[in-house]
Amino acid sequence: MEPITVTKKVTKVKRKPRTPWGRKKKVKEAECAAKLLAELPFSSTEVWKELGFSDPEAKGKTKRKGRGCAENEEDEEKEKKKKKDSPRPNYFVSIPITNPKIKQGVEEVQAEVLQKDTRLSRALIPVGTLHITLLVTHLSTQEQIDTAALAIEEMEPMLTSLMGGRSLVLPFRGIGHFRQEVAFVQIGEGEHLITLTHIADSVRRAFEEKGIPTGDQKAFKPHLTFIKLSRAPKLRRQGVKKLDLSLFTAFEQREFGEENVCTMDLCSMLKKKDAEGYYHREKTVTFDLLQSAPRTSRT
Repeated sequence: MEPITVTKKVTKVKRKPRTPWGRKKKVKEAECAAKLLAELPFSSTEVWKELGFSDPEAKGKTKRKGRGCAENEEDEEKEKKKKKDSPRPNYFVSIPITNPKIKQGVEEVQAEVLQKDTRLSRALIPVGTLHITLLVTHLSTQEQIDTAALAIEEMEPMLTSLMGGRSLVLPFRGIGHFRQEVAFVQIGEGEHLITLTHIADSVRRAFEEKGIPTGDQKAFKPHLTFIKLSRAPKLRRQGVKKLDLSLFTAFEQREFGEENVCTMDLCSMLKKKDAEGYYHREKTVTFDLLQSAPRTSRT
């Protein structure tokens, strides 16, 4: 009887292509930037377009209408050039929320939301980062960062004059939303909104005078975001495309408290946050209404 020969089938294991050196770091930074951008209080992709920056969620997607067409190829090249010329924001000027009562109120709303729908946990904005954004920009070099910090510092006399020795108090009350994708605490109506808008416009002019990009913002809409669906893209695959407004019914008339504005910061989106969980501050202007000018500090 002849011996039986067993033939083993050798399966080649395909090795994953190596990621070019440096690309992993760039991808990680891009993901980090996208996540931090979601914390900023902007209403929707339309607002990003108003600011003159590319849509952070739609980046990388190119419209194709029939391959092989010269006209379409030209459109694609223009689209690529537009994206290349519109870097994502990585710095912003803001007014931090420091009143514990406001933070506690936001935490209570978020806790109520989680009791009703635990899936929304990743969509919540960290309370330690609550702020009002005045402007976003892209600073690519240390020289640009220093120039932006100098612009903030040189605004001191103008800001003191604008405040006129009076305090700027922002009352927060009620809940609002943008297309049921973003929910925020509203700022009550009053002259304080006019002053806040003047400050935002002044920051923009100061940056533009020094050649710092500020986008093309058409409308300043200050608000305090506490939940944003774009922070958790997986929610859409789970069927959560809109926020259920009944989640906030109990807080529609809630008085969250008042923020006495005393500082304005130039913050980095990508640098490590401080011990309290707030963004890294490159420059801070501290308003002291009892003196002739505000104090400044550089970290």
